[in-house]
Amino acid sequence: MKPWRLLCMATLILMGTNFAQALQVIDDRGVVVNFDRPPQRIVSLLPSLSETVCALGQCQRLVGVDRYSTYPDSLRALPQVGGGLDPNIEAIAALRPDVVLLATSSRAGERLQSLGIKVVALEPKTYADVQRVMLKTGQVLGVDDAQKIWRAIDAGVSAAAQSLPASVRGTRVYFEVNQGPYGAGEASFIGETLTRLGVKNILPARLGPFPKLNPEYIVRANPDLIMIGQRSAEGMAQRPGWHGIRALREQRVCVFPAAQADVLVRPGPRMAEGARLMAQCLNEKAPKTSAPGARP
Repeated sequence: MKPWRLLCMATLILMGTNFAQALQVIDDRGVVVNFDRPPQRIVSLLPSLSETVCALGQCQRLVGVDRYSTYPDSLRALPQVGGGLDPNIEAIAALRPDVVLLATSSRAGERLQSLGIKVVALEPKTYADVQRVMLKTGQVLGVDDAQKIWRAIDAGVSAAAQSLPASVRGTRVYFEVNQGPYGAGEASFIGETLTRLGVKNILPARLGPFPKLNPEYIVRANPDLIMIGQRSAEGMAQRPGWHGIRALREQRVCVFPAAQADVLVRPGPRMAEGARLMAQCLNEKAPKTSAPGARP
């Protein structure tokens, strides 16, 4: 074959490879983000997104993270660039990222884009969101393991539910996400986990995924059991009227250490582990009833 033909064929092959690697992603803002090839230098400003990148086997592409991205442990060695709401734009730019992953609620997107930095905004709040964000992140990374990982998460949550005795079903639970107080409503991924575990969330879906509550609402709801992180639990018994809540009177409170609380409140690859922690709490603390859903 003549040399010029070989050159043409090689050019076409290279062009085809580039086209095959090019990708287009529509993020949660509805913004179309185009890449010539899967990004190799990634900054993540949301812990659940950092964990998702690593769960997809691409931790090595992360070159910077927010201060709260501490799992897996290897992330602690990366440059920290502030928080999702107060990122250090200059520090991010200095890392020369191909893309920055952040929450839709972050105000950093426009500033980063004005510097010519690509941004993909993703913010999971429900099970459907987590599945979608995982698949979307896999698309950004150019890997196809996302659906398999999601199936493993879903199976793990089901296994946690099956581990519970019928006697805990119907337990009325209050899950506090952080001080405020902010609770996890039925519409959140935490609320969906509680539902799958067969217990009753005192915060109905109409309040939204993570509503800020009047503490009196919780007093009136009088939950059978409270789940709360160690960071928020200090002084809980001294909140006005809370001494009368059944969960506190009967010491049916699960206080999760910081590392476990992080697992529970992050909508990502460790949701099955979170479901197991909730199930363990219910096994240990839920009032045992003679019939499912019955109140003693």
